[in-house]
Amino acid sequence: MCGIVGAVSQRDIVPILVQGLQRLEYRGYDSCGVAVHAGGLQRARSTARVSELMAQVQTEHIQGLTGIAHTRWATHGAPAVHNAHPHFSHGPGADAAQRPARVALVHNGIIENHDALRERLQAKGYVFASQTDTEVIAHLVDSLYEGDLFDAVKAAVVQLHGAYAIAVMARDEPQRVVGARAGSPLILGVGTGVGVEHGEHFLASDAMALAGVTDQIVYLEEGDVVDVQLGKYWVVDREHKPVTRPVKTVLAHSGAAELGPYRHYMQKEIFEQPRAIADTLEGVEGVTADLFDAQMNHAPGQNAHAVFGQVDRVLILACGTSYYSGCVAKYWLESIAQMPTQVEVASEYRYRDSVPHPNTLVVTISQSGETADTLAALRHAQSLGMRHTLTICNVATSAMVRECALAYITRAGVEIGVASTKAFTTQLAGLFLLTLALAQARGRLMPEQEAAHLKAMRHLPVALQSVLALEPQIIAWAEDFASKENALFLGRGLHYPVALEGALKLKEISYIHAEAYPAGELKHGPLALVTSAMPVVTVAPNDALVEKLKSNLQEVRARGGVLYVLADADTHIQAGPGVHVIRMPEHYGPLSPLLHVVPLQLLAYHTACARGTDVDKPRNLAKSVTVE
Repeated sequence: MCGIVGAVSQRDIVPILVQGLQRLEYRGYDSCGVAVHAGGLQRARSTARVSELMAQVQTEHIQGLTGIAHTRWATHGAPAVHNAHPHFSHGPGADAAQRPARVALVHNGIIENHDALRERLQAKGYVFASQTDTEVIAHLVDSLYEGDLFDAVKAAVVQLHGAYAIAVMARDEPQRVVGARAGSPLILGVGTGVGVEHGEHFLASDAMALAGVTDQIVYLEEGDVVDVQLGKYWVVDREHKPVTRPVKTVLAHSGAAELGPYRHYMQKEIFEQPRAIADTLEGVEGVTADLFDAQMNHAPGQNAHAVFGQVDRVLILACGTSYYSGCVAKYWLESIAQMPTQVEVASEYRYRDSVPHPNTLVVTISQSGETADTLAALRHAQSLGMRHTLTICNVATSAMVRECALAYITRAGVEIGVASTKAFTTQLAGLFLLTLALAQARGRLMPEQEAAHLKAMRHLPVALQSVLALEPQIIAWAEDFASKENALFLGRGLHYPVALEGALKLKEISYIHAEAYPAGELKHGPLALVTSAMPVVTVAPNDALVEKLKSNLQEVRARGGVLYVLADADTHIQAGPGVHVIRMPEHYGPLSPLLHVVPLQLLAYHTACARGTDVDKPRNLAKSVTVE
């Protein structure tokens, strides 16, 4: 979602700010901007790409030693230059816009009480130039400013309700940037190497923005306010008491974001899945609870071994693609570990009355580890007394990992494409390991079963390579889909969530309306939609439900529907008029969702390419959803 970069230095900081924005482009955005202190406050804003912003900056000769920059994903106010960040405050008065700006500010998040604050500030004479909640914060800081920006920001954030990460500059303090966070991530980058010579320090919403600039990162905690000056910085907590936050070495390699020979990042990431699974399983020699102790955030006696022996049910909290991985895991947990499992959409969970149970293992799933809805759901579960928490996450330094007692860190690497691919399959790998560990703790996993499951997991990279080799056949399907406006996806049992994920991928990047149903539900409504214009994609592994599924396929054909079937070789589903079949290389038992989802990813990708959409940056969507 929105991205922040800020810096204080003794050299022109604009190239570093803009480069940082380019590294955050994968999050999704619809406008961008940069502001610097150059005698006074100067800015450039654009609704085009960051590369166009850089050209604008060069044309206007914008340079400065202190600056802030931002990529915006619109929430309040349409994507337009006047709504783009950074926002300025020129002070109160009808003629304020004619005076030099006094405060510049960028913001991630949503301020829930912005209307009340806006009315109060308008009563003081502040004139608003945008529809954003962010401009409210800029004017609020200005109204509280009495010569010390740190004090003004501390006073301002007390009045904010909602989620925010902000970086602020003042005209009268040329080598100072103040940041604050609550509900949205913000980090401090400590200058190293050439940065030490320049006494520079940085703020950013993501360590990726500072790749190649510094690897010394301070993760600010909830409620922190940070004062960044030339050669020094300090932090206060939510009570405004001085605190020391540890400096961590974080290797966020910028090379991970290189496209290489691929046409799009999504295509690259689909083909990276064999390696991502291998990396995620690296070092797993056997099934043990301590695989989930990596972060050591737990209290004494609350390690994974102790927790797994105490819990008797699982609650999974996640959003989007991660939610579908949780839905797959429910089948595994209940059939292999025999653990009652509930999967909740995180954005809904905390807004309903639920029945907490102290022996519940609360599992969150998130690629970024900063998903606002999932973090809020986690905190809600904890507030209800459910203290056993575990996350499956791709970012070891994220808020999700820091706030959960236990963790399994997937190693998908940086995922740039908004439509998640390798993060999903590596989440499934982590969740299957969790299933085995819980089954073992409950005495449900015999040594020979453990060995068979681990053998199958180690073979996954090879099996995935065989599935990727099906790409030419999937391209032929995509040529048919490109002219369609609706599609139906079917699956049964363990593969119903895979159908849901396939439908999500198609709608995300091709803009074709797609729905998924359990195949047995066809005659309960969706069959009314089936015509020759409605392609029906079916996930058909050779499992206990395959004969039932064949009957469902006949229901589609009898209504003139056209079938596209991903079938295991021994299902005996034959191609013919109105039936297109791609045969999967091998049947993979409980792990087959990891294989069957890959053709669906490729189908969505090649359909989007055929339709000419922006594959990596689909309209209206963002990579990391860091606001509610």
